[in-house]
Amino acid sequence: MIEQSRYKLECIMRNYRSTVVAIEDLPSDTISRMVRLYLANYEGTSEALFRRDLAEKNDVILLHSGTEMVGFTTLLDYPADHSGIPIRVVYSGDTIVERMHWGQQELAFAWIRRTAEIKARAPDTPLYWFLLTKGHRTFRYLSAFGKTTYPHWDTERPDLKRLADQLASARFGRDYNPESGVVEFSTSRGHLAPCIAEPSEEDLAKEATRFFLRKNPGYRQGHELVCLFELESANMRPLAARLFDQTLKSANKA
Repeated sequence: MIEQSRYKLECIMRNYRSTVVAIEDLPSDTISRMVRLYLANYEGTSEALFRRDLAEKNDVILLHSGTEMVGFTTLLDYPADHSGIPIRVVYSGDTIVERMHWGQQELAFAWIRRTAEIKARAPDTPLYWFLLTKGHRTFRYLSAFGKTTYPHWDTERPDLKRLADQLASARFGRDYNPESGVVEFSTSRGHLAPCIAEPSEEDLAKEATRFFLRKNPGYRQGHELVCLFELESANMRPLAARLFDQTLKSANKA
């Protein structure tokens, strides 16, 4: 209890806040800071590759501690069609947080709020989170956010598997292996530094971590596990559902 209270106090003292910025509105010094943060955490990549990927996204959510930018996540939302039904897709790009700020929830909460704002634009259209991950920590967010996700160690969802195959094949072509459910780049387009990528003993005690390692044994070479789940409050854990619904209501009133 003492450690938990100390952590909560540290989070308050760090004064976390987040902002959503359109990619075209990002100041050059913010992009430079993002590049430095990215290259400090990834190997097998370059500033040019990062900037090219960033240019393909719609938005970035910036995480600040006080006046300093300490993390970010990028996203692209776009329309698609699945079995003749119009859908929308939120495709996650790079997500990086400085190590000393791991454990804060502000960035995750901001991401939930942003997806709810996207959902509010077309509330009757199914919205899916399309995520590629080469790290076990990011993979664990799926089960932290959602009740029914693909892939999962306890549940088979062939419907989500078909949609995941469709989206990944359209975006990555022959680099995507539908049998493994992994984008298997022949040359890494960026992989986590070993000090970040390797799971600790505490991590290995979690079923989600062990499942990720089985499904994506090439994560050290930058292979990415394709993940999917439908973004709707009925498919979310209680805290995520409350944030999602609150934002939907606020967006509908605006």
